[in-house]
Amino acid sequence: MEALIDEQGHIQWLEKVSIKGSRRVLITLLDDDESQEEVLVAAESALKDDWLKDEEDEAWEHLKKEV
Repeated sequence: MEALIDEQGHIQWLEKVSIKGSRRVLITLLDDDESQEEVLVAAESALKDDWLKDEEDEAWEHLKKEV
């Protein structure tokens, strides 16, 4: 999800957000001159090896919905 944050720390979501209860978030602050594509390419490059590990699948197994 993408949002804007002002100098007072107020967050304005750029799309509708619907959650129940409180949630932790991870925020990446981007410089004004950085394009989203550059950031995504850098993130993919940095994380791709971890994403493909069996340990990564096991770590997220508890989030799979039961069918």
